[in-house]
Amino acid sequence: MSIRDVLVILRPYPARISDTAVDYAAKMAQALDARASVIACAVIPRMPQRILGDTLIGISGMVREEGRKSEQDAKRLVSLFAEAAGARGLTMGDRFCPSGLSSEVPKVLAQYARLHDLAILPMPEGDYVSRFDAQWYAETVMFDSGLPAMILPERPASDPGRLDTVVVAWDKSRAAARSIADAIPVLRNAKNVRLLTVQGEKHVVEEPSSSLMVNHLERHDVHVAADEVQAGDRTIGEVLKAHVHSLAADLLIMGAYGHSRFREFVLGGATKSMLTHPPCPLFMSH
Repeated sequence: MSIRDVLVILRPYPARISDTAVDYAAKMAQALDARASVIACAVIPRMPQRILGDTLIGISGMVREEGRKSEQDAKRLVSLFAEAAGARGLTMGDRFCPSGLSSEVPKVLAQYARLHDLAILPMPEGDYVSRFDAQWYAETVMFDSGLPAMILPERPASDPGRLDTVVVAWDKSRAAARSIADAIPVLRNAKNVRLLTVQGEKHVVEEPSSSLMVNHLERHDVHVAADEVQAGDRTIGEVLKAHVHSLAADLLIMGAYGHSRFREFVLGGATKSMLTHPPCPLFMSH
């Protein structure tokens, strides 16, 4: 697989995506040397069903105004990304401004993501509720598209867009293997790749050893150093974040864990922790 066609997903009003986050996404697409398409899906609020309430306080008018704000912001974000892409010499792809009910938007985004090699999702600014909503969007894109996603933290690193030092979380699981396979084009271009296995947080089979994954990546022209870290009394999420910070890593590659239950995703602890507060850009596959 090669990453030649990425889709940048920008969240319009009522989410808050900063201009800095839009430029961050353009820098990351530039680092991947890929054609960049962009989508911002406007949110259409549900119209009120009760005529009396609508008559007394004009709810339907308020709802329509919220939808109008979302549509305007979607167009603004798409134009802003196109300007940032042009300034960086990126090959600009398609520009999408669809709209949908709030409950349907994540599925719409997943459908568009299926037509690209990778989806890039900047996290919006905001409180915990906003972050929970952003997790829902990111999870749906990852689990429903069948393709990898890159989650960008709210605030970029000191030198955003670099992919020199990459940490690969390896617990010998199916999801971790999938994420590594998807990320090989990125790993080939990284100067420093660290394969991290966390010991003691959960049972990891003794064989095959991590050295076999190192050998596998070497055959793909990826030069790797293997790290083993004891979890101690820390969660896997805490260990991953500490390792990323200690290496000043530019990217963390990991598998995403979860399953669908009544259209809600119940995530593994590490996945949820990373999506809540990404320590750096995350490359995730399921």
